[in-house]
Amino acid sequence: MTEAATPLTPTAIKLHRKSRLLEIAFSDDTRYLYPCEYLRVLAPATAGQGSHEPVHGKRMVVITHIEPQGTAALQLDFDDGFSCSYAWDHLHALGADYERNWTDYLQALQDHGLDRGAGDTDGKVRIKLLYFIQLAKLAGRDEEEVELPDTVTHVESLLTWLGSRKPGWQESFEPGKVQVTVNRHFAEPYTLVEDGDEVAIVPRSMQA
Repeated sequence: MTEAATPLTPTAIKLHRKSRLLEIAFSDDTRYLYPCEYLRVLAPATAGQGSHEPVHGKRMVVITHIEPQGTAALQLDFDDGFSCSYAWDHLHALGADYERNWTDYLQALQDHGLDRGAGDTDGKVRIKLLYFIQLAKLAGRDEEEVELPDTVTHVESLLTWLGSRKPGWQESFEPGKVQVTVNRHFAEPYTLVEDGDEVAIVPRSMQA
């Protein structure tokens, strides 16, 4: 007879209100950052709106309150009036499958002619990137303006995307090897990257 799997439980929960991200660490030593929009639009089906269309227009939604529901779930309240209970295993799966889920969601929006809302014009996010020292040599320029894919929402995902742009870039853009500022303020991995931002990336070896 096989032993039952050990239930996943959270070891740390932190809501980054300004960055609109929920951070959860789990008992299996994984840690995930969940954009509020992601949790809102991919709420459990039983809490959905009963429509075949994906939930949309939630780009700027924020979580206003979190409340553990015993040892099995987490209650999330959003500023648009929506509330839902998320089981821990469901939250873990949402974190592990973020890239695939988000890509599928964006495709569903496109298929239904919908957008993420809250000020969307053409639905694109464009930022100015500033590179320093080795990174400028690597990129072949000191600065550039780029259009971000929808999978990039914060500094951590920006560095991952930058590292994937060309062969050999991944190591240079690893979080531990660079310091990032957003609009001239030092940034954390969960700091949001939004349309019109100026993002500077400095190799840590340059710092005194």
